[in-house]
Amino acid sequence: MYEPIRTKSVHSTMAGTTSDFPHLSREEELDIQLAGHLAALLTVTDELRGAAPSADLDAAAEQLAGQVARLRGGPAPARATVADGHTPRLAALHRRAHALAGRALVVAASRADTAAAILAAERMDAHTVALEPREVASA
Repeated sequence: MYEPIRTKSVHSTMAGTTSDFPHLSREEELDIQLAGHLAALLTVTDELRGAAPSADLDAAAEQLAGQVARLRGGPAPARATVADGHTPRLAALHRRAHALAGRALVVAASRADTAAAILAAERMDAHTVALEPREVASA
């Protein structure tokens, strides 16, 4: 019914066999994943900085850029700019940033990267505060 396989599998699972393609360690895979999450968070942070500038966001962007550069081995990450006339919904950006910081926190904890975990947790807290409804003081 079916023709038998005549060639060896490209996915070698036998112990002791070598393959021609490189393998990354778990640590390297986590570094790549964490750098990606932090770079995405940096992009959203830059968008927020363009829409609603603040010293906190400026400091956070610099810290995020430093962590991404460290994880990538030196190259500075690309930075986002907000186009003129583009007014994103701040709440949506804060929700996206909160989610990205959460993902980065999970990977940083798995990787045991304390500096990245602290930064991600701080960013989650900052975006949570930004999403909370403001209390209006009544006279």
